[in-house]
Amino acid sequence: MRIGVDRSRCIGAGMCALTAPEVFDQDTGDGRVLTLDAAPEGAAAEAARRAVGLCPSGALSEVPPTRENRDRT
Repeated sequence: MRIGVDRSRCIGAGMCALTAPEVFDQDTGDGRVLTLDAAPEGAAAEAARRAVGLCPSGALSEVPPTRENRDRT
């Protein structure tokens, strides 16, 4: 899986970092999401999917596989 992040939509709620700390963190300056792993696997991918669903601002998305990003993972 690949994760998409739109930092301009992020409101700094922190649900992502709480739900998937191996994938997301929060910027200490503005509180917005930081991506630690844009292509998580296994349990981290499942946690990231939960975080996408919990994000109150819709700043996170699961990027559909394409030939280009399928070849890189």
